[in-house]
Amino acid sequence: MPRLSFLAGIRLLALLAFCSWRHPGVAQRFAAIGDYGYAGPAEQQVAQLVKNWSPEFIITLGDNNYDLGDSTTIDQNIGQYYHEYIHHYRGRYGPSASTNRFFPALGNHDYYTRNGEAYRDYFTLPGNGRYYEFVRGDVHFFAVNSDPHEPDGITTSSVQARWLQAQLAASTARWNVVYLHHAPYSSGAHGGTVALRWPFREWGASVVLAGHDHHYERLIVDGLPYIVNGLGGRSIYGVHTQRSPDSKAIFNADFGALFLTATADSLALQFITRHQVLKDSYVLRHPISNNLELYPVSPNPFEEAANVSFSLPRPTPVQLRVLNSVGREVARLYDGVLGAGWHQVKWSRQGLPAGLYYVQLFGADRSLVTRAVVL
Repeated sequence: MPRLSFLAGIRLLALLAFCSWRHPGVAQRFAAIGDYGYAGPAEQQVAQLVKNWSPEFIITLGDNNYDLGDSTTIDQNIGQYYHEYIHHYRGRYGPSASTNRFFPALGNHDYYTRNGEAYRDYFTLPGNGRYYEFVRGDVHFFAVNSDPHEPDGITTSSVQARWLQAQLAASTARWNVVYLHHAPYSSGAHGGTVALRWPFREWGASVVLAGHDHHYERLIVDGLPYIVNGLGGRSIYGVHTQRSPDSKAIFNADFGALFLTATADSLALQFITRHQVLKDSYVLRHPISNNLELYPVSPNPFEEAANVSFSLPRPTPVQLRVLNSVGREVARLYDGVLGAGWHQVKWSRQGLPAGLYYVQLFGADRSLVTRAVVL
């Protein structure tokens, strides 16, 4: 067995120490693709874009298998591009994922042949597979089946809606992400689906993601963000000249995907085109605490630079320091007075050796500490 170099050994020990401490300190990176399942250059380019982000997992917003949802097309439309994320993958394009990292929602095109049989046979999903939930770190996900063929219904009083309401009420996660195919609100060709305008915000949702209309749009309805993301690779639709009054951003000039990053204090959403052009960015944050708060370093671990976020309930003199493993200060990121609210300070490596470090925030007669690994 080859011997590790001294530097590689330090990096490995630091990473192991970090991993044994707590996983929630690491920012989660995941992707959302919609209306993507049509083999060809556009889907291939979006898939490559997503893989370049190295997401922990992928969620889909429906229409996974164009045009008819048949078993003869499902592997070339999905497995060809995403097999390494799919657990129990049995197709012809490569190896399976050791654990599931692909969580689709049903779309209308998935139902057209034998009522979605190919979809049900292809994926191994939680719950009944049509609608289900799962938790990853700080995020609780709820996949909803918005298709009218759903046996448990799609109205606000349906069995499925009552399931969602109960599960959202029971969630203890920092963020609750609901995703489905048919958009409750949209300025696109199909428009919003009134039957799906459930009281998501009152039930506890943080954001609602949907597809069906082949454009990108961000809407804010009664304080809740709704995202339409149908540019995964099939085709591009026009949008109505008269946009919804709740529409805040809209785009339909290229294919792309959503890149999402979650930490304990924020959920960031970015729509990026297949040519790596950022077209929209939105960050959700929890209300400011009445106490001094220090949040996990992001990204973590990191190589060159990371961000340190914290919040102050009132104007406060603060010190933000980096300490090494024996408690010696090796960098001071900030020293001065800051106003109430959210703050973010960039931490540049600047020659620090690989290892485990502590970030200390001191202010308002309190000291808070979080950990980070430099690779």
